[in-house]
Amino acid sequence: MTSTPESQHGSEQRTGVPGDIDVVILGAGINGAGLFRDLSAQGVSCCIVDKADFGSGTSAAPSRLIHGGLKYLETGEFGLVAQSTLERNLLLKNAPHYVSPLPTVIPIFSWGKGMWAALRTLLGSTSAPRSRGAILIKIGLMIYDFYGSRHRVMPRHRLVGRRQALRDMPALTGSIVATGTYYDAKITHPERLVLELIADGLEANPNSSAANYTSLVSSSNGVLAFRRQNRGEFSLRPRLVVNAAGPWIDHVNAALGAPSRMIGGTKGSHILLKHEALVQSLAGRMLYFEADDGRICLVYDYLGKALVGSTDLAADNPDTVRCEPAEIDYLLESVRTLLPGMRFERDQIVYAYSGIRPLPASDAAIPGLISRDHSAPVAESEPSRPFPIISLIGGKWTTFRGFAEEVADTVLDRLGRIRKVTTRSMPIGGGKDFPADTTARSSWLAKAASASGIDEARLDLLLSRYGTKALPIARHQSASSNEDRLPDSHDYSVSEIDYIARSEFVEHLADIVMRRTTLAISGSLTTGDLQQIALIAGRALGWNAQRISEEIDAVVTQLNGTNLMGLQPEQLPRTTSDRAKLA
Repeated sequence: MTSTPESQHGSEQRTGVPGDIDVVILGAGINGAGLFRDLSAQGVSCCIVDKADFGSGTSAAPSRLIHGGLKYLETGEFGLVAQSTLERNLLLKNAPHYVSPLPTVIPIFSWGKGMWAALRTLLGSTSAPRSRGAILIKIGLMIYDFYGSRHRVMPRHRLVGRRQALRDMPALTGSIVATGTYYDAKITHPERLVLELIADGLEANPNSSAANYTSLVSSSNGVLAFRRQNRGEFSLRPRLVVNAAGPWIDHVNAALGAPSRMIGGTKGSHILLKHEALVQSLAGRMLYFEADDGRICLVYDYLGKALVGSTDLAADNPDTVRCEPAEIDYLLESVRTLLPGMRFERDQIVYAYSGIRPLPASDAAIPGLISRDHSAPVAESEPSRPFPIISLIGGKWTTFRGFAEEVADTVLDRLGRIRKVTTRSMPIGGGKDFPADTTARSSWLAKAASASGIDEARLDLLLSRYGTKALPIARHQSASSNEDRLPDSHDYSVSEIDYIARSEFVEHLADIVMRRTTLAISGSLTTGDLQQIALIAGRALGWNAQRISEEIDAVVTQLNGTNLMGLQPEQLPRTTSDRAKLA
């Protein structure tokens, strides 16, 4: 029996012969999701599939920055900087519920060093500049401001001397001579933004569909056969296939009958520290600095924890990637050197994560010098494979929309279609009609309170968490027979988790705690909450007691082993009746 993928969780499966479709996108990370939304908005029928959860691979392991790529100026990638700064500015407007400005401080340790090294790198040297001095940084920031002038939404840079710099941030090492401050941006919920792009695509085109936890079983005579976890099989006959599998691109091309060697990824690891003194000292700013080996590191406040990153090591196996002890030592030592008066130890780590950057294959001796630009090579159709394959190589989180637009135009041309709408000013998910200022926010909250029956303080939190998509969640909460919060993470409600489980393509418990919410990465997940979330999801999705137990064990194993997170012990229930109602 064959069936089509579901366009939304819980919809009916249809049976029959392989379905004809314009485009199949393999891989639902940020690049695949961005392309899915763009093509669906043009009226192209698309199916996007992923062997795991949406946005669970490389796209879930970034530095959580939306940035223009200041360091790419050194390698002469001016076009990439121009595109990145533009896309950063557009995301600040189109996804204001998740993307916000991030003032960034560069500690400077000399006035004139690094000029000749930078020139050599610009001319193609394989060694990175070291000890970038104030003059070099000033020139770079001036150029960066110039490229960021299109759709500018943030202030220009400034440079201050040692005395003022230490007055602004006393924890910095006294060996600095100055600091430079410029503005980039951060993203609070990257995994949810991927999900919202897919949801936007489904809303734009009823002929499009999406399926997570779906494996490609075979490719034969122009037909792709897929198997969904616990949901049977379906097959599709596409006119064109897009391989957006990131670090798995070469594996997928081989399965499609078009062997390739396109990817030569590098590994980036990050740690999150429970460090209140550091978070307070940062005061909403990011430190962007050079480690002893010349690599760029960063630290900033992410959800009340100090996010420290990142490493940049040659690696090619995304299925076994994890933050290794040597990487932890490297990151901790880097911040110790920069902030010598503060304590940095392993016992402060509440979470760690790693990912493989799907960069183009390269023989560069230094991973950091591999281009972050993107390309989309095409494997033309053959008699045994009547569809062409477009592979999405490289790229960076920030530029996904521009990359998607380029590839969508290529696809439209091959399909003989024309572009109907541009995504340049198209809001994403909960960014649509998001209140832009305090007055507009107050007005939105008042109207939402009237429509949902939920108090404005709760709505304000939901608005920050989901953008304007908070309203259907609030209504679900209002209609729920149980409006209690989770026993330990009191800012998440039982009905909120129930809504997520029923409405957001959830297949496993990890989907909720690691991607639909920030419970895991913020280090706030407790054993008690995990158990209660599993019960809520089990009721919503029809899991039996054995399945619930297996889901809990799988999350605990992943968090302990891969993410170096020991679950917080269960806190005492507020009352016996509260806990009984949740059970």
